[in-house]
Amino acid sequence: MFRRVLALPSGRIAVGILTAIALLAILGPTLAPYDPLEGGPNILAAPSGAHWLGTDYLGRDVFSRLLDGSRVSVLGSLQVSLVALAAGVVPGILSVYLGSVFEWVTLRLADTLIALPFLVFAVAVTALLGNGIPQAMFTVGIMISPLFFRVSRAATLAVARSQYVEAALISGASVGWVVRKHVWVKVLPPIAVALANTAGVGFVVVSSLTFLGIGVQPPAPTWGGVLAADLGYLSFRPWAPLVPTFLIMATVWACNLLADVIRDVSGAAGRAFLRRRHVSSQPS
Repeated sequence: MFRRVLALPSGRIAVGILTAIALLAILGPTLAPYDPLEGGPNILAAPSGAHWLGTDYLGRDVFSRLLDGSRVSVLGSLQVSLVALAAGVVPGILSVYLGSVFEWVTLRLADTLIALPFLVFAVAVTALLGNGIPQAMFTVGIMISPLFFRVSRAATLAVARSQYVEAALISGASVGWVVRKHVWVKVLPPIAVALANTAGVGFVVVSSLTFLGIGVQPPAPTWGGVLAADLGYLSFRPWAPLVPTFLIMATVWACNLLADVIRDVSGAAGRAFLRRRHVSSQPS
């Protein structure tokens, strides 16, 4: 699937942007030219050779704060995606095979989670368990897990009704063997699409919570926190919110673009699409 994604220009763009963001999260704190927590006498300074993006209201280098804050933003988004994946996929697949009681309980639980406003619920749980990104992201991941539950359940139902799966079960194959050999291959593409979309949603949620000052103890830098600080001094630095906003928008756009590409290249329809594209690119 990865080769199919890279076969499309949009896939290469999405992978390139997300790779750059990942490298920024890994190397950003070590590449920061200044201590992101240390203030200075130059308050609200304009961009210069010493401070590429200027300084904030405490004289801290904005470029260093964006580099250092990239790790928190990216790790929070990954935590949301992985928690939602683990909490949604396994019950979604097993709800098809473990009987009507388990199916009814998981469906009602998914419906309940969908009905709750996850951002408000995340704020409430964070206030209850303590102000930290792991608590908030775990809560948001659980709230988003019904997406994976419904995707994996729908894909499993389509496969479970096929003749070769029914023949395997009649011949004595275990449910675990059927899931590993037949179901998982068919379920993986829609789950990959949902995972890419969820990464974008998680990034928006992380940025929103840190923008509100929830999840990270100040003065720890985050992209949402830097954006919130810049909005308070627009009369001095009206251009300042553009950089963190662009970083957040580019990351979310790349996640959504990657989801669209995975959807286009997965399955039989994706293979046919790539064949048509290959034929159309051949010289006549």
